[in-house]
Amino acid sequence: MASATTLFTPNPMFSTEHHSLSPSPTIPKSFTGLCKPFHSRVPTSIPSFHCRRPKFFVRATVIKWRCPKQTIPPDDTGFQKKLLYLESIGIDSFSLIENHPTVITTSLADIKSTVEYITSLDFTAIEFRRMVGMCPDILTTQVSDLIPVFTFLHREVHVPGSHIKRVINRRPRLLVCSVSKRLRPTLYFLQSIGIEEVNKHTDLLSCSVEEKFMPRIDYFENIGFSRRDATSMFRRFPQLFCYSIKNNLEPKYSYFVVEMGRDLKELKEFPQYFSFSLENRIEPRHKQCVEMGVCFPLPALLKTSEVKFQSRLDVCVNSSTPLKTSPLWSAGCDVYDV
Repeated sequence: MASATTLFTPNPMFSTEHHSLSPSPTIPKSFTGLCKPFHSRVPTSIPSFHCRRPKFFVRATVIKWRCPKQTIPPDDTGFQKKLLYLESIGIDSFSLIENHPTVITTSLADIKSTVEYITSLDFTAIEFRRMVGMCPDILTTQVSDLIPVFTFLHREVHVPGSHIKRVINRRPRLLVCSVSKRLRPTLYFLQSIGIEEVNKHTDLLSCSVEEKFMPRIDYFENIGFSRRDATSMFRRFPQLFCYSIKNNLEPKYSYFVVEMGRDLKELKEFPQYFSFSLENRIEPRHKQCVEMGVCFPLPALLKTSEVKFQSRLDVCVNSSTPLKTSPLWSAGCDVYDV
């Protein structure tokens, strides 16, 4: 999928000298202050046009090859109007179509309705472009499918009306998820494991319980946690569901057990361990502690700033630490004050 930057680069590919185009379609008010009129962005030099023209026919061929049933010719008036409209709101139509070909069969009227509905909810033109860059499916989603999502977030997830815009900006994919098949089942699952304030973790609602959540819970069971302890970790730190098993959980768990030699109970109490960089935080701090003969609890080892960590390390090394049986032990290095 193309990045947001790629999707929204103005694409001066058409020239009215070479293509007979209808007047520019109506542009939502929120876009008019940020987009120059399409014709003002068309290059006037013939060399510039001829340099980009072959790219047009190559991409048109790619679209036909990928979508054999969608053989709309490049000179089709309706198709040109659609491209012109997308360009007029600042979206690179060819990058969009190449990476999201279903836009070809979506009517211009439906696309305009979607754009106008979303921008009418106080989303700015820049926000809308970013949303489409992250999730192009939004453009081909009908308004009748968008409304239930906003209603669900407000009524069932209890997201305050003033926060819904922030929730969507953070996770645009929510808008293209089915309420009955994805959002509501995921909500019920998160509530069933004890996550009460799901409105603080709305980015998880677009995830599949079967494909994403359960494999991660199973992973922690396989490495020695009970189902109860595993779900407790996710309840304590829901973002744990977002981490890759192969690229995050496995290497960090291996380092925790093999190199650090620590007890699983510590991970149960502090699952945030997996949110820290192995190369930049966990490994270098652990090695420093080993060299100095110091052992900090995980929160004190990882959560503190570098300056505070070094300061505590110096205090522990340069002072005599009380015995663990002493009531002064926990205060000796102030390691719990994170």
